[in-house]
Amino acid sequence: MQLSFEFFPPKDEAQADSLRRARKRLLAIGPEYVSVTFGAGGSTRSRTVGTVLEIQQQDGLLVAPHISCMSEDLESIRALLAQYDQAGISRLVVLRGDRPSGRRSGVFDYALDLVRYIRQHWGSRFHIEVACYPEHHPESGSPQADLGHFRDKVAAGADGAITQYFFNAECYFRFIDEACALGVTVPIVPGIMPITNYKGLARFSELCGADIPAWIAKRLRAWDQAGDTASIQAFGEEVVTDLCRRLLEGGAPGLHFYTLNRAQPTLAVCRNLGLA
Repeated sequence: MQLSFEFFPPKDEAQADSLRRARKRLLAIGPEYVSVTFGAGGSTRSRTVGTVLEIQQQDGLLVAPHISCMSEDLESIRALLAQYDQAGISRLVVLRGDRPSGRRSGVFDYALDLVRYIRQHWGSRFHIEVACYPEHHPESGSPQADLGHFRDKVAAGADGAITQYFFNAECYFRFIDEACALGVTVPIVPGIMPITNYKGLARFSELCGADIPAWIAKRLRAWDQAGDTASIQAFGEEVVTDLCRRLLEGGAPGLHFYTLNRAQPTLAVCRNLGLA
């Protein structure tokens, strides 16, 4: 089973120390790799690269940096790929990325274009993961159009995929069936978001198009209004553990946790699953 964790680059030394502590606890589980996010328009470029190299050098772990189409020019993408190649980075998470404020697009319009570019100029040097959306991307015209775009990214050279997070296992299994029907055979690993608070989860879910089922949202909202953080965290752990168990029992090839640079919520779920 493939287990992986996602981190974001810290903004200052205090956040960097916090990430190092969380990383130490999470890496004890023995993930296959970790990924590091990349801000809109390359806004966290230097911090992403620095975090990637620190993890690789200090922890000796396989690191997969995110790389986005929203970089400012082709030369910057070429230089970034060359830097990763020289550093021995062999895995990438290739995304379109969030559009930076005030700009319509980057050097490429879609992740598909960046996957093609990497394969054209770097061959099989990098293992490429791409994103997919069981509940379909909020900017896509339809679930069918979004699924077709995912198929095209795989055909262009993606080796695997990580889903946007979701809380309904059935949407993942249906997506797998539909992708297989289009000839997609690469591993599709479900992205898992631990539940630790309501307001942040609701805000981010609205932005990325992830659905929070009503029976979950109503309970989280009531506890949030009462200021009952402990109940939110206990319920969230139960819900996410049950989701992960159903996914693995149903044949999911692994789990990719969006850790938000915190160890305990992810560790709790992994322990419940017997992975820690």
